[in-house]
Amino acid sequence: MAILSQEQIDQFWRDGVLTVENAVTPEQLQGLKRDFDGWVEESRAHEAPYGETLDGRIRFDVQPGHSADNPASRRVQAPTEVSDAYYEAMANSRMTDMVADLIGLDVKLHRTKINSKLPGAATEVKWHQDFLFTPHSNSDVVTALLMVDDVTDDNGPLEVLNGSHKGQLHSIWQDGTFTGAVDEKVAADMQAASVKCMGPAGSVCLMHTRLAHGSVPNRSDDPRTLIICVYSAGDAIPLTPNPVPTKHQGVFVRGEDRGQIRSEAYEVETPQYPKTSFFAQQSTDERAKM
Repeated sequence: MAILSQEQIDQFWRDGVLTVENAVTPEQLQGLKRDFDGWVEESRAHEAPYGETLDGRIRFDVQPGHSADNPASRRVQAPTEVSDAYYEAMANSRMTDMVADLIGLDVKLHRTKINSKLPGAATEVKWHQDFLFTPHSNSDVVTALLMVDDVTDDNGPLEVLNGSHKGQLHSIWQDGTFTGAVDEKVAADMQAASVKCMGPAGSVCLMHTRLAHGSVPNRSDDPRTLIICVYSAGDAIPLTPNPVPTKHQGVFVRGEDRGQIRSEAYEVETPQYPKTSFFAQQSTDERAKM
């Protein structure tokens, strides 16, 4: 049974983005909050990023300046591997059904992560398009940003350029360096025409993989935490290594593997595999330390 109306589906394909409330149950949302709050408390005992993912990189990333008194957890890699609550929301929720409404009956997972902006943290996301980090054989790929907290105008909401999924793929290599961000002039033009994606906790922002987007730091006293799940159509095959490897990559959450590959014509530069985290790739200061 479809969750999204035809009007909502048409809006997604027109704008490249759609925000819908009540994407998970109250019980599922409570589980997400509980587990993330537990990780924030755990981070107080660490002075630097910690934990280990499938490929040996850190699982729990913290913002420079993090301390026991002022924890600044900003990223959890592949949370579905270490939390039943996050796996359940990814695989068995209204959010999952919405993605199937958009890209077809056969849907598989590519990767998951948590992006968080705690009060006072300087975390920002520079403008980019996800597809250039994870090119697939076709672009029926949806990034679902599930709001674990209320997302408001003040706590660093996602900002998008409506319709940009139909246009140019903008390089995220600048002067021979993989910055993970578009040219500053291009970013300024995108910012000027952007709209903000906001909603109460439990809402999901469904974003086309080619849509240009970014976000500013959290200037409020309220946290802004998202679980980000990237799904693809069953016949979309990743062409480069997963930047967030997970044992759940390729798991079909709806439908089945029909053994088919569908391709689109496009050209992109090969992305650079992250040594640490996405945020470090986008930060001039942190890249210098890598």
